[in-house]
Amino acid sequence: MRPYVNYAIATMQGIDLRPAKQEIAALPLEERYVWRVAYALKWVFADLETLNVEVDRDTLLPEDGQRLIELLKHRPLQFCLFFTALFGEKQMEALMVSAMRSARAVAAQAGRR
Repeated sequence: MRPYVNYAIATMQGIDLRPAKQEIAALPLEERYVWRVAYALKWVFADLETLNVEVDRDTLLPEDGQRLIELLKHRPLQFCLFFTALFGEKQMEALMVSAMRSARAVAAQAGRR
């Protein structure tokens, strides 16, 4: 992560960003910040099973449900900000709208609206 620290320092100091950007540009994809985020998301949802989520939801204590809301409430925004920074606002919106439509279709098909 040192190249990114160098970039942040150069940004804060208001100095020429080109050397820091060149250092980042030389990194292979697998060493980039965006890869770390994308790779983590891959494994976060690797074994997603909505049946387990539903039974947890139905059996949670109200205070535990509130704790989960607090833990997760900013994640959709963070996801959108990540996509916007990486792909641009229009592509982020297209991806999110498509995902929401697909989620609704899957839920409707499963009878879980």
